[in-house]
Amino acid sequence: MSENKRVTYELSETGVAHVRLARPDKMNALDPAMFDAIAAIGEELAGLKGLRAVVLSGEGRAFCAGLDVSGFSQPTGSGAKSLTERTHGNSNLPQQVAMTWRKCPVPVIAAVHGVCFGGGLQIASGADIRIVAPDTRMAIMEMKWGLVPDMGGYALWRGLVRGDVLRELIYTNREFSGEEALQLGLATHVDADPLNRAMALADIIANKNPEAIRAAKRLQDVMDDEPTDAILMAESVEQDKIIRQPNQVEAVMSEMQKRAANFADV
Repeated sequence: MSENKRVTYELSETGVAHVRLARPDKMNALDPAMFDAIAAIGEELAGLKGLRAVVLSGEGRAFCAGLDVSGFSQPTGSGAKSLTERTHGNSNLPQQVAMTWRKCPVPVIAAVHGVCFGGGLQIASGADIRIVAPDTRMAIMEMKWGLVPDMGGYALWRGLVRGDVLRELIYTNREFSGEEALQLGLATHVDADPLNRAMALADIIANKNPEAIRAAKRLQDVMDDEPTDAILMAESVEQDKIIRQPNQVEAVMSEMQKRAANFADV
């Protein structure tokens, strides 16, 4: 188990990391320490051998209430870095807090409950799959504070939400439920117990060929960003690296012998 002042995670025997946002007294609102902690956990998980899937949840009454607005009292010009500075590859730190889950080499499942506002929604949007309680309160909240979404949301919402619908949600910062999120494209499934559903799904993923799962996630990113010719080549490159390798053979043999697979870690 790994602990941080703002985030914890524990790794199961099957390779599922359960990451918890751990500031329940503030509904897991994002302050500078929380930004640093999430980015650090994301970096740690990216290099963790044997990792098969990640479940991301929030402790207490909420997934994440968004930015801790008490920080808004800081005057401009107080030494803060420009947001245009790239500190984490193609991202600044706030963007990395959401993008780290998309960059994670294995599937990430967000279990969302209570409140999921602003930066919290952008973090959840970084996950591959979002399982949301039906009564969750959700909003792209930034316009309420005179801001635009700037934690990767515009990149992450491509393909999820119809353009005109996304504009309305951003311009008005209106609140919507988990049930409506499913219709909008911001939830994958609605479930009264999102964490239990997320853990069950992560266990299914953890029992697949880990090399194929990681390759499938890489291909998903190619599909979103590249032209057809590049997608077709990427499929071939990934399959060449997987086919007839020990883990792929084990996937076939375990199915034929009707037993649990025993995959080598990657």
